[in-house]
Amino acid sequence: MKRVKRRSDLALFGGSPAFDPAIHVGRPNIGDRQAFDRLVREALDRRWLTNDGPLVRELERRIGEQLGVEHCVAVCNGTIGLEILFHALGLAGEVLVPSYTFIATAHALLRCGIKPIFVDIDPATHNIDPKAARARASSRTSGIVAVHLWGRPVPVRELQDLAGELGVPLVFDAAHAFGCTFEGRSIGNFGAAEVLSFHATKFFNTLEGGAVVTNDAALARELRLLRNFGFSGYDNTMSLGTNGKMNEVCAAMGLVNLDALPAFIGRNRQIHQQYVEAFAQIPGVNVLRYDENERNNYQYVVVELDERFPVGRDRVVEALHAEGILARKYFWPGCHRMMPYREIYPGEGAHLPVTEAVSERVLVLPTGTSLPDGAVGLQADIFRVLSE
Repeated sequence: MKRVKRRSDLALFGGSPAFDPAIHVGRPNIGDRQAFDRLVREALDRRWLTNDGPLVRELERRIGEQLGVEHCVAVCNGTIGLEILFHALGLAGEVLVPSYTFIATAHALLRCGIKPIFVDIDPATHNIDPKAARARASSRTSGIVAVHLWGRPVPVRELQDLAGELGVPLVFDAAHAFGCTFEGRSIGNFGAAEVLSFHATKFFNTLEGGAVVTNDAALARELRLLRNFGFSGYDNTMSLGTNGKMNEVCAAMGLVNLDALPAFIGRNRQIHQQYVEAFAQIPGVNVLRYDENERNNYQYVVVELDERFPVGRDRVVEALHAEGILARKYFWPGCHRMMPYREIYPGEGAHLPVTEAVSERVLVLPTGTSLPDGAVGLQADIFRVLSE
């Protein structure tokens, strides 16, 4: 594997970057290329490239089997998965959702004509705070969308209790949580349904894609209709659907990457531990930990700076970028401060003090199978220089 120069070989914060700029957060993992090529050739030979092809069906079967869920509905991306799920559940009015998440979670609601009611997060976990959700619920609440941020499960039981009291469905944006567990059970088995993302930036990818997983057979049938324009048969539409189908090439990448999943997770775990050890003696730099009693995918290396660190998060990002290390400010500045929400719903920040504080001090560092040897140590050196 490519090795990078150590700090002693570099002029920090100036000169040529140590890394190729293509090394960054979310660089794709890729499994067996020969196996991928073979599957694509077979699809081309069949001339069956989309419309519920055999590779898509095999991917759905294997994901369902791996997660222990009864139904997996593959889609072209996770955002469409959210939209068709909201439509299938008949959500309307207002839905509780964290602001500290990728913008797609909020966009999917608004594009379905639903008002997102942004809920604050727990400062320790960065996940939705059930107490804050309860405080923002009203008679107009038609559902709760919780996000398993960083792949760490939300407080499922408390949210289930709240959803039950309100009489509304609970669903999960599980874009970060493929391969993770809650109380020993795979994420994907909770609430009415959970939505996965297989975007290229995820540790498991299908080039572009996603899935909705559920144990509700009737809901799964409706989701399959909705991802294909609402068609039931050749010429009969049953509902207002869209084009949300996954194609065979994307499914081929998914099948290959499923085979490589243990290697991807193993590499992520190894790198995460390297970060934990390398940053342990730098005051004010806290690497987010994962519960070793659960299965984790370790796909995010999340660093939170506290008041002991002498420079701001943005200065750290600038220094890392100068060395070709493309760290990211996830999920700054929070959905409520992005367009169009800051104009449509002004004043939301008053309900979100923790979200606003956390978004100013978190950054995500590179990991994955393409990370060069020495990259973690170089980043630790940069943080040490900045802390002096």
